[in-house]
Amino acid sequence: MKLLSKQTLFGRFSCVSKQSMDAEKPSTTICTVISIDHNSLFYTVCSLCEKTLPEPNTHCNYCTNNGVVTSTTQTKRLFRVLMSLATDTKVFVVVLFDRAARVLFGCSAQEFFHFTNIHPFSGETASKIVEGEMLRVTLSKPKNGNAQHHRVVSLVPLKSGFRPLLDTLTQLYGIL
Repeated sequence: MKLLSKQTLFGRFSCVSKQSMDAEKPSTTICTVISIDHNSLFYTVCSLCEKTLPEPNTHCNYCTNNGVVTSTTQTKRLFRVLMSLATDTKVFVVVLFDRAARVLFGCSAQEFFHFTNIHPFSGETASKIVEGEMLRVTLSKPKNGNAQHHRVVSLVPLKSGFRPLLDTLTQLYGIL
């Protein structure tokens, strides 16, 4: 396996193998954020079983069919963020689910959803804020055979003064 290296900020080296994205086990790499898809940051799930619900539907058939009786099914939102990343050798799209996305956003998907309802352009602004951010990400192959993108298992911002997106947005919009 041939390693490719690129000198990054502060004279550190990042090593990325050509085969690392295709390996069965998770791989860690240093990369730069190109953009995030701000048009579709969330998906809706049943708050009891966490099964994905179709967007207009707020009724969980799984819980209803298994005898869980509630007057109304509670729903919640979880992050599903498509992000374009660049390493020293290529640009690729990954998906961040809730746990990894919380590191970047600094809040739950439900909180960010409410924030975007009050500030409609905050999703687009968040994409601009995170552009160019250096990250160390651990990527794994998708668990679902139909999935198109590698998933981010963990994410560590490399900037020492990194602030989560919600903190930056609240400061930008003048909210205390």
